[in-house]
Amino acid sequence: MDDGPEILEPASFLQTLPPIEFACIYGSSLHPNNFNKTSMIDYILGVSDPQQWHTQNLKTNRNHYASWMVHLGGPRLITEVADYIGVGVHFNPFVSHKDRMFKYGVVRMHDLVQDILGWERFYMSGRLQKPVKVIIDNLEIEKLNSVNLKAATSAALLLLPSKFSEEELYAKICSLSYMGDLRMLFAEDKNKVKKIVQGQFKLFQTMYKPLLEDFAARDLLRLSPFIDQKVNIIQDCGLSSTCSLVSSLPLPLRSKMGIKLGEEKMFDESGRAIRKMVIKSKEEGADCMRKILRNKVMISSARQAVAGLLTAGAVHGLRYVGNKMHKAWKSWWENQESCKDGRLYFCSSISGRHYNSIFEIIYRISETT
Repeated sequence: MDDGPEILEPASFLQTLPPIEFACIYGSSLHPNNFNKTSMIDYILGVSDPQQWHTQNLKTNRNHYASWMVHLGGPRLITEVADYIGVGVHFNPFVSHKDRMFKYGVVRMHDLVQDILGWERFYMSGRLQKPVKVIIDNLEIEKLNSVNLKAATSAALLLLPSKFSEEELYAKICSLSYMGDLRMLFAEDKNKVKKIVQGQFKLFQTMYKPLLEDFAARDLLRLSPFIDQKVNIIQDCGLSSTCSLVSSLPLPLRSKMGIKLGEEKMFDESGRAIRKMVIKSKEEGADCMRKILRNKVMISSARQAVAGLLTAGAVHGLRYVGNKMHKAWKSWWENQESCKDGRLYFCSSISGRHYNSIFEIIYRISETT
């Protein structure tokens, strides 16, 4: 995580809200060349008790919430929709303050920590794998997030070939939390990952360069200077290195991989029986991890999409989705150039897979309810 460029009076907006324990800015407002003052500034806010926090916030910022939620259930309903329909985060979009628009998501600190360490829902952890500007950090979340960054680097390395560029590594890290994301099918810019990495490359370097140097010191990869202070990377794809990368993944993810790949009983140095995952190749381990993460992101993104439409209210919900779809269709139109010269079939097949994924998402959600 990095300080990034200066954001217009970030503290002044937070002063209009009840006390919080963690706050960071994320998204396009961190882009060094983003001078668009009409774009929303996005916040993640961590609080100890969301229901109590919303109770206090409703007293002074009632207009931040959808009116139907305020009238029907108030803070309890707001919290329960976030917890039982969404993924534990309540978002208030299109909040006006000093001629700027803000969106803030409120999450329970316990849930934030669990997602950072265990990728329980792989939602907040995915946000924090990309550059953010930390404003308030009473519980050293930024320090804790180093575990998340190391796991993200390991996951990306598992998915990458033996040779790749630094930019490709950051793109793979960035794409982890978008694999299977419902929004990427019809309501997100298809070039989003590329734009995030290219626009915030220096911030990615600040976040991940120390980890790359650590991995290189452990002989898991080699760094060779390229141009503009960038590096090319060669990684060891042997079984020993693969097992080392897997060991850096969150425990819940490793447990699911162990169930799918199989485990064998072994004894440690003290003679205690332990179970070790059976990995036959890097490709097998990477494919297993990819499927688990894709399924997790698919379910989380679908649940949060439904919760978001409910909590934003009809007008704000349609406005938010409209903005997203405008970016998506603009990106789609730009990409149509690649469908020319006999490549139309490829693009059609991609669209077909999108429709299949929608039905798969509906099926997955029905399994979890």
